[in-house]
Amino acid sequence: QVQLLESGGGSVQAGGSLRLSCAASAYTYFWGWFRQAPGKEREGVAAIYTNSGRAYYADSVKGRFTISRDNAKRTLYLQMNGLKPEDTAVYYCAARPSDGAWSVASTYQYWGQGTQVTVSS
Repeated sequence: QVQLLESGGGSVQAGGSLRLSCAASAYTYFWGWFRQAPGKEREGVAAIYTNSGRAYYADSVKGRFTISRDNAKRTLYLQMNGLKPEDTAVYYCAARPSDGAWSVASTYQYWGQGTQVTVSS
């Protein structure tokens, strides 16, 4: 069992930046960030392999968001720059011990509790 704890959400104006963190209680093979806005499905934002650092991004955040990890601290980050109102959502950290489609939520075994990100225009 891996426990995930997110932090770093908040409220910013459009164009601003936030950095989310996710601390894991144990090693994770592959992990990433999802978000869910009211009335919408949960969508993959970015994901990364712990060992290689190979990363994946949703088209909507490419060039604005950067996913990274600190293996020694077992911590995942999401640096969000150029935030837009449409980025407003609850952001979740998720992890899994195996391969699969990176943006499909059902392939992830472990989830954090979520952190709210609100971007005002």
